[in-house]
Amino acid sequence: MLLVVDVGNTNITVGLFDEDKLVETFRLESHEYNTDFDFESELRKIVSGKNIEGCVICSVVDELTFNVKQSCNRVLGVSSLLLTHDSDHGIGLNVDKPYTVGADRLANAIASLRYTLPVIVVDVGTAITFDIVDKNKNFLGGVIMPGINLGIKALADGTSKLTEIKPEESPIAIGNTTETCILSGVVRGTACAVEGLLSQCEAELGEKATVIMTGGQAELIIKYMSRKPDFINRNLTLEGLQYYYLKAQKQ
Repeated sequence: MLLVVDVGNTNITVGLFDEDKLVETFRLESHEYNTDFDFESELRKIVSGKNIEGCVICSVVDELTFNVKQSCNRVLGVSSLLLTHDSDHGIGLNVDKPYTVGADRLANAIASLRYTLPVIVVDVGTAITFDIVDKNKNFLGGVIMPGINLGIKALADGTSKLTEIKPEESPIAIGNTTETCILSGVVRGTACAVEGLLSQCEAELGEKATVIMTGGQAELIIKYMSRKPDFINRNLTLEGLQYYYLKAQKQ
């Protein structure tokens, strides 16, 4: 089996692949695992009784990267692969500063190679990112915007009377309470922003792209979009890590 680990700002997502099939996923809150001991303890529970032959990691939290990698090495007894901008991942990085591209975005771009190019991946998480891969397998960059939770938190932190609410479906566009007004603005507003940016990105590409949406809150905004994604894949980042690992093993 292969262990894949996606270290994000909100969660550490762990996946177990049996050959090409993702058989289990686990989601741990990132802020709770500040030391290698804490993560290592959780990891031992996850892999107990399982035959893990390899491990690959991507991380956007520098403070956790080393501890997670060392924990995986100790628990699994393998040398874990770490996906970075200078890894041999088969994608051209056609951006000004390749070292600034988040490893999760690289994993999404790698996974997109299994779809019809060009591709726009929209990852709806703490931040919402667009990862754009052209028909020649070049990563062109994309978009980074605040996610739904950040939008709600910003309103609560930046005003005196608005409070932080739970992100959920927006029942009406014209809100009749403070809560429904916030939900309309943040949830529906995010959907409109995503849809508008998709059109602008395609205009710059000069052709229509395959749109893939992923991330924990993708489904929350899709229902308010006139243009639906071609694919919804919540495990896209994990699949990109698995694809990268297989490529590295062949080399």
